[in-house]
Amino acid sequence: MRALALACSLNSSPAPSSSQHLAAQVMAQFARHDVQGEIVRVADHDVRPGIGVDMGDGDAWPAIREKVMAADILLIATPIWLGHPSSVCQRVLERLNAESSETDDQGRPHTYGKVAAVAVVGNEDGAHKVSADIFQGLNDVGFSLAPGAVTYWVGEAMQGTDYQDLDETPEAVATTTQALAANATHLARLLSDSSYPAA
Repeated sequence: MRALALACSLNSSPAPSSSQHLAAQVMAQFARHDVQGEIVRVADHDVRPGIGVDMGDGDAWPAIREKVMAADILLIATPIWLGHPSSVCQRVLERLNAESSETDDQGRPHTYGKVAAVAVVGNEDGAHKVSADIFQGLNDVGFSLAPGAVTYWVGEAMQGTDYQDLDETPEAVATTTQALAANATHLARLLSDSSYPAA
């Protein structure tokens, strides 16, 4: 099985990123279940706005989309900005929207049979709202969600600690991340063995 994490930090590499840090922790848990994969920091690539599979003129999304299509599990990791997913995350969801019209020979979107999960970091409350927004978008375009499909960390309001700066991972985050990986992998294996029926 393969997993792909799209880290939706506003900063490109090599700037530190709490979203990428949490994504790496999720990927390490996937590896414990024999799921291999990679993290793509979306801000490192020229992903054009739009809802097409290929927006042309050097659009980097088609290459990222190939990785999405090759993966059994998609993890979207985002910071919280003004109570919402990052603008980079929103662009990813907009580009994934094209999958609604890309179907197999039985009329099913190519994303059917793929599992999605979410990782959220921020210094204000809002992880439930952000994950709910992303969940709805991913489900709309055909991804399946296992129980406990989100892991997150939010710091206290009006203070400046970032997740990547913590001396150790809080136990609640660690156990939630472990459950996310276990459940997502289990569902992905079930769907790999028995896909959804055509409508």
